[in-house]
Amino acid sequence: MILHSKITFFSAFLLVICAGSLLAQGVEMPEKGFCAHRGAMASHPENTIPAFLEAIRVGAHMIELDVQFSRDSALVLMHDATVDRTSNGSGAVAALTLSELKRLDAGSWKGDQFSGIQIPLLEEVLEVMPRNIWLNIHLRGGQSLGSRVVRLLEETGRSHQAFLAVQEQSRLGARTASDSVLICNMERLTGGADYVAATVEMGANFIQLRGEIFPEFKEYARILHEKGIKVNYFGTDDPVVFETLFELGVDFTLVNDIATAMDWAGDNGLKPVKPTY
Repeated sequence: MILHSKITFFSAFLLVICAGSLLAQGVEMPEKGFCAHRGAMASHPENTIPAFLEAIRVGAHMIELDVQFSRDSALVLMHDATVDRTSNGSGAVAALTLSELKRLDAGSWKGDQFSGIQIPLLEEVLEVMPRNIWLNIHLRGGQSLGSRVVRLLEETGRSHQAFLAVQEQSRLGARTASDSVLICNMERLTGGADYVAATVEMGANFIQLRGEIFPEFKEYARILHEKGIKVNYFGTDDPVVFETLFELGVDFTLVNDIATAMDWAGDNGLKPVKPTY
């Protein structure tokens, strides 16, 4: 009887896991729109949970965040190599333990109303994210970081919505851990036709264009779209440029001021995301 109960419980557990996986695969993801660069960083402290919650509130289609290792290999969110600019501390992220990082104030630099906000773990951020927003996870590390993040995404059922913005070493680590992980090529090369060709060759799912906008972007987008590759652009907060980029075939534009961008989106037929969890 006890054995039968254990088997029944285990079977039910597997069914729940499988059902969750199937549900995730059926989530409808945004086709185009705006990416909140480091969250709502124009108004909130970047790469913090309040910044991400604000981006979700205004209906962002994609959220970008930066991940790197602490000294004790915790997956922490920080853009810079040091904590100096965005906290009340100093020193390299890689030289500080998670406990030391968690004691820092990562909000006051942006305003007194954000006093006491902590540097978050990737695990903590995933817990508050809807399942129908793209997660643009910029890896600031090498192979071990790539493989570690992939494992976490699979464990948390986020593989359908998260893609890793990578350079060569983190891409190799990610692909070693999973051959199905979604990848955004960030090598950039010269940023031209060779970059596009390399992105197609590696079987990436996204590319990130940046800098000066050329008419050739339209042809790049055509080639990439034929291969099922989405096109991101970094970055601008200029509504005139928004229109140009979408006309050239860019799918997602990274912005610092996501609230203003979403106002433009609503006026131009791009519906904000209604989050589902």
